[in-house]
Amino acid sequence: MGEIETQPGESSGQAPSTLRLLDDWHHLDLDALLGFCRDLVEDTSFPTVNRWRANGGKVLGHFQVYFPEEIAHAAGMLPFKLRGAPLEARNAESFFGSYLCSIVKTSFELVLNGAVELDVMVSHPICDAARNLAGIWGRNFDHPCEVLYLPQNANSAHTVDYLAGEYRRMSRTIEGVTGVPIDEADLARSIMVFNENRELLRRLYDLKREQPWLVSVDEAFVLMVVGSMITRDEHNELLAAALPMLEQREGTPRDRIRLVLEGGYCELPPLDLLRRISRNAYVVDDDLLIGMRWITSDVEAETDPFRALAHAYIEQSSYSPVQHDLRKPKEQMLLERVRAARADAVFLMQPKMCEPGLDEQVAYIKALDDEKVAYFISEFEEAMTSFDQVELQIETFAENLLFA
Repeated sequence: MGEIETQPGESSGQAPSTLRLLDDWHHLDLDALLGFCRDLVEDTSFPTVNRWRANGGKVLGHFQVYFPEEIAHAAGMLPFKLRGAPLEARNAESFFGSYLCSIVKTSFELVLNGAVELDVMVSHPICDAARNLAGIWGRNFDHPCEVLYLPQNANSAHTVDYLAGEYRRMSRTIEGVTGVPIDEADLARSIMVFNENRELLRRLYDLKREQPWLVSVDEAFVLMVVGSMITRDEHNELLAAALPMLEQREGTPRDRIRLVLEGGYCELPPLDLLRRISRNAYVVDDDLLIGMRWITSDVEAETDPFRALAHAYIEQSSYSPVQHDLRKPKEQMLLERVRAARADAVFLMQPKMCEPGLDEQVAYIKALDDEKVAYFISEFEEAMTSFDQVELQIETFAENLLFA
């Protein structure tokens, strides 16, 4: 990745507004573009994040699952999703118990080993590990480490007002780091950028649902994940170019089952595992990196954009084991996902050492049994390297459904 000099007059808290984090991809055909994205997703040196910092920009790293990245974007920061990495957490292991999930350790390792450098770190009380992550982080790094307290009671009449206050508190931390005031007009403009991004991702998922032979789960995954390490403006440009090529792609439907993946909302399965799954089934919906698609429709930001974001988090949102909303029983939401995607079966992907995921799996299994929906259960870890056994199990499962 090449260097671009900071232009005179740019804020010290922002990279140049003309900075492009990706090498030029506009001349690439579809296969080459997908390969370009795949290489970037698998690169544990995170060159785009480092390029941003090298050109004077500041980086806000936030742990899974959801963070209102529009706030960081409005201050000229690069929001970077801490989603772990397929690497050995040699240094981070000594800071955490062996019974914790991999993503906590590998996210910490990325900063310990200097692969990425942050200016702000934000975690969330979504589980015991994440709840304590900011405290451990703050004892080992000089940059601010915050906990964004997303509401535990989504059904209270005061939830939206409370969450808007949390977002304003977080904006003050960001302003202190960047020196850039976040006014409502800037935040509203950022919301519009992210609205466009969410619409493009919905279009990608619509294609995967309606014509899954045109885009496999691993291809859709890399197109989405790239957005977690570049600006949303640049991600919008990339998706807007890739989607027409996917829609015009030649392909013939094959005799495969339609599958929903459930369990990739926080720790993410290895890309090679997704490739193996796509050989044997059409994945027509999933919860992979659900934070990027958490808000399911446009955010209206004409009046108070902080409150609009808070309202969207509660009222215009998807579901996951880490949010508790009595109006959205997660097992019923999973069944709705299955029906909407016209899926034949569900793959319950259980990340190792994930308590929220294990808790919900019991309810998922009962609901799927009651509705007589076929399902397959398997455990994964982001650093796993052997997939033959899982692929054989999936192949057998799919054949049993196809030829029963």
